[in-house]
Amino acid sequence: MSGTSAALTPPADAIAPVRHPDAPAPGELLGAHYGHCFGCGGEQPHGLHLETRAGEGVTVTAEFTVRPAHQGAPGLAHGGILATALDETLGSLNWLLQAIAVTGRLETDFVRPVPVDTLLFLSAEVTAVAGRKIYSTATGRIGGPDGPVAVRADALFIEVKVDHFIENGREEEIQAAMSDPDQVRRARAFEVNP
Repeated sequence: MSGTSAALTPPADAIAPVRHPDAPAPGELLGAHYGHCFGCGGEQPHGLHLETRAGEGVTVTAEFTVRPAHQGAPGLAHGGILATALDETLGSLNWLLQAIAVTGRLETDFVRPVPVDTLLFLSAEVTAVAGRKIYSTATGRIGGPDGPVAVRADALFIEVKVDHFIENGREEEIQAAMSDPDQVRRARAFEVNP
């Protein structure tokens, strides 16, 4: 990405990312981490309903179709929706590291307009890790993996403890997630906060 700020440049002592041995297999659909998540959750009627798959190494791909509810200008995706799609895709990378992390910084370049009813194909990868900091980059292409670039982003995620969500989330949602009898869903609700 051109013009990336110094805050998104990994320090000299950063290390290459290492895929966790328990990470989802390449090609595996990651699913929603939380049903009410605007980016990936199926319980949001106007959400993005992003479908993200684990890739090779520390990469993911995702797709979503821009719907009329995602408009900014007539017939075009809202820039904030596109930034959300990139943020959600970048946040999904943390599943491959088995890290609980939140977005610390996100810089987005809008390269071309994205019309309503367009399929946006997103790809993302972790580029470096330095302590609790996770550096990553993503690209959104129109129509498929070889389509024209529409948006790009660089991001910095910060690894946190699960207490971050418990102490800062709205009490009723925290309690509902924590009392879910499905242990996998309960754990995943607090895995990632893109």
